[in-house]
Amino acid sequence: YNIVMRCWARKGCLQHIDELFSVLESVGLRPSLDSYAAALQCTGRNQSSPEAIWRYLEQLKSDGFHVDELFQKCLFEEDEKEKILRAIRTVLPNYQLPPPPKPQTCKSTLLQDFYSKEKVVSYPKLDFSVEELQERFQQQLEMELNNTITIESVEAAKPPTPQAVKARELLGTLRSQWHDAVLQALQKSKHSMAKARALSKYNMLYPYLCLLPDEEYVGIMLQVLNTLSPQGESLAVLARELSNKVYSRYITHRKLRSHQLEKLQGVYEDYIHLLAKDSQPDQYLPREYWEKLVAEAGFGSSLTLKDCSWPYAVLMRLGMHMLELLVKAVTVPRNLLNPRLESKSIPVLYHVYSYQNMWQVGLIKPHPIFSQIVTDAAETTLTFHSSAMPMLCPPVPWTSPHFGAFVVNDTKLMRFVDGDIQHQLLLEQCPPVNLHPVLDALTQLGNCAWKINQPVLDIIISIFNDKGNEQLDIPPPLSEAPKPPTAPGHSSTWSKSLKRELLLCKKKAAEMHSLRMDALYKLSIANYVRDKVFWFPHNMDFRGRTYPCPPYFNHLGNDVTRAILLFAEGRPLGPRGLDWLKIHLINLTGLKKKNALQERLEYANEIMEEILDSADHPITGRKWWMNTDEPWQALACCMEIAKASRSPDPAAYISHFPVHQDGSCNGLQHYAALGRDLIGALSVNLMPCSVPQDVYSAVAQQVEEFRKKDAERGVKIAQGLQGFISRKVVTCLCASLPWVLALSSASFAVPLPDPSLCLWSVQEYLWEASHYLVRQVFNSIKEMFSATRDIQHWLTESAKLISQSGRTVEWVTPLGLPIVQPYYRFKSTVVRCHWGGAAATVLGHPEKAQSSPEEKPDTVKQKNAFPPNFIHSLDSTHMMLTALHCFRQGLTFVSVHDCYWTHALTVDIMNQICRQQFVALHSEKILQDLSEFMLEKYCSPNTETIAAWQKKLMEQLSNVPRTGEFNLKQVMDSTYFFS
Repeated sequence: YNIVMRCWARKGCLQHIDELFSVLESVGLRPSLDSYAAALQCTGRNQSSPEAIWRYLEQLKSDGFHVDELFQKCLFEEDEKEKILRAIRTVLPNYQLPPPPKPQTCKSTLLQDFYSKEKVVSYPKLDFSVEELQERFQQQLEMELNNTITIESVEAAKPPTPQAVKARELLGTLRSQWHDAVLQALQKSKHSMAKARALSKYNMLYPYLCLLPDEEYVGIMLQVLNTLSPQGESLAVLARELSNKVYSRYITHRKLRSHQLEKLQGVYEDYIHLLAKDSQPDQYLPREYWEKLVAEAGFGSSLTLKDCSWPYAVLMRLGMHMLELLVKAVTVPRNLLNPRLESKSIPVLYHVYSYQNMWQVGLIKPHPIFSQIVTDAAETTLTFHSSAMPMLCPPVPWTSPHFGAFVVNDTKLMRFVDGDIQHQLLLEQCPPVNLHPVLDALTQLGNCAWKINQPVLDIIISIFNDKGNEQLDIPPPLSEAPKPPTAPGHSSTWSKSLKRELLLCKKKAAEMHSLRMDALYKLSIANYVRDKVFWFPHNMDFRGRTYPCPPYFNHLGNDVTRAILLFAEGRPLGPRGLDWLKIHLINLTGLKKKNALQERLEYANEIMEEILDSADHPITGRKWWMNTDEPWQALACCMEIAKASRSPDPAAYISHFPVHQDGSCNGLQHYAALGRDLIGALSVNLMPCSVPQDVYSAVAQQVEEFRKKDAERGVKIAQGLQGFISRKVVTCLCASLPWVLALSSASFAVPLPDPSLCLWSVQEYLWEASHYLVRQVFNSIKEMFSATRDIQHWLTESAKLISQSGRTVEWVTPLGLPIVQPYYRFKSTVVRCHWGGAAATVLGHPEKAQSSPEEKPDTVKQKNAFPPNFIHSLDSTHMMLTALHCFRQGLTFVSVHDCYWTHALTVDIMNQICRQQFVALHSEKILQDLSEFMLEKYCSPNTETIAAWQKKLMEQLSNVPRTGEFNLKQVMDSTYFFS
């Protein structure tokens, strides 16, 4: 109703709006504020009589609203606000707009000092002038308005072969033909739909195909051909990708039409005065300053658009329809590569079926002729959506769940599966002031400026273009894939071993293509921004874990990606900076994990000859760096140490290099702190000690003791595992313990024993051996970390009872972020395609369906996921607290979950802040607060009688696990809080 009313209001159709109000009244519905805003806008636009305006104002009042709420709660586009004000002043000439709401201050006890206004705080500035930042903003705006950006591939340096030149010309001709064919098919489809609409057979997709110019739909559809793997792609994934691109482009058009972009541009040009080095304001946080500027901007479009999200079913059907047009319209002559064949046209794309986890799914695969042409062409350009690229200017600060990050591209604060709505509803219901810490932390992470480590990037690109190197994690091209054996005759005559070998070759080729393309995207984007300064806007998942928005190239990537990233801001090393670089290098090698920091430093000094040789001759020297755990980051660090140590004054050397501090089994650290577990705290380095404690070795030793006792009692599996138990075997399970609970899940974290190391070689014993190891590791940890198991059990049982009552598990983090677990027992969502044979289900996976109030929680997932998700949310809270306080003290800070990065100069300060915030976080009554929240939410009876399940849940939630005697203040003196 509101959407229709707004359309009629723009046209001044007051009679139609009156009719809609009558309809609402007849069915017992109360008009919303947006309804009254549309009606008053209409009266202001066509200068209606005072009587009509009074009538709506009186009705608004009788429905319990105040006229001020129109300007406080409604969102406006174009001149809507001005027209409403004109209507009101027609009958109330002295009416004044309500003053902007006073800024609210977060009341979290964890951030009282951070948000304190008692003293003026000077926050760090970027090393750019206002003029430079304005220029970068214009570059970013142009890229986003263009929607896509085409860049040179790193393979462009190779001279094209005659075969490639010929194939590229052929592709150019074919693409021109396909463009015309798809355009014609789209227009014909729309014409049929419009005709059906005239016959009262309205097609729901028709309006969605009229939102953009036809050329834009065609361009979006043809992009599929540029990125489709020879092995094909899921029909459902492609459909969502196509419809999401249409939606994204529609949002851009809508922002342009509503003049929202003009207002945003004006606000941003004022906002950068806060960030630039040659500007004045410095006492504001970025979010606070942005909100101040928006309030001062007054009239015009709201910077947050009214919700216009499309239903999940519509998105899927739109994407499916576009794929159908593509499959039918795009063809090639069958004899294109072989003149001896007939010249019949065949589809470039075809639809096949496959089974994934017992669900029948559709795949779109390219014809081998098309794949061969693309391979021969070896094109040297790549096209990305603008949101896949790093930003060329500082991100827009996050101010609400709907607004922040990119300039134009629509970005959600919280990531969730398509169709899930409960997260967004929870955020919208949350008081805005409660989200300030999360919004400010995400903004701070996104405001870190980056640049490229060009010497390291050049070495990586040279190896990438020279057949790659799997040892160094540089994927080789498909030409290096194993050649499948010759398979004579029909497939029905092939032996099992031959079929298996062919299948393995096919699987290896698919894996190699995927890895190669991923590396190509990352390296090409890095090469494109090699001379630029750039930024990574951030958002988060439903647990609060933060992620950069650009998906391909960011600091959360692998060793290769991290090695080519530097802070754009440089800082002198200071008195301890060079030592921290050396310690960081040894940490990257993985050689001295059990040694004290001083011993790691001494070892680095002992091997300085190897470090300098690696820096000077990375490819032709002794290649010491190649044998480390993180070779590319180690090489980058070697180069930085060489430059610093050779400088006249290493302490004055300006370093842009990020030094990492990696959490020491941080999941168990949180459990030990929650339970004040003295033994657990000592095992995971929360207490002072001379050397780092190795919880993995301790668990391995305990497991071996259990194994020996079982072997003496004649347990065959225990006897067979003699000599197999080691630190490496139990490491992955210990690290994953805080994140998994069910033994069936944890089994996958344990490597199956190698038969050559065991006393048996029969395959059927291997799975039993894996389960045996899981049980013994869990028993060992239960004995060592008694408080951890008690807390896990309490969380699990609470979640089990909550989900059995038909509710999902919800909680609020200590920073005020509301969280709900999105695990439901879904019925399959069936979307069918009707081309290429019989209709087939292309989307049936339960986790991909749209949630609704009628769906029941998945009890198993709800209870098993609660402990790890709760610990993840605490871990994220600790990171955000550290980020905010580092910002307050002027440090450059970013994180990869529990791995914190800063300059070598400020490692000691960051370490101190990190410990302070860990102590502050766990000084809160976390489990008690969780218990009280859940008791209020799930156990507050609506009647005088209490249901049996509520009584049982109340008993469970009230029985908060007891805590031990560990003194949290000891964390401040812990040397190895970071590993």
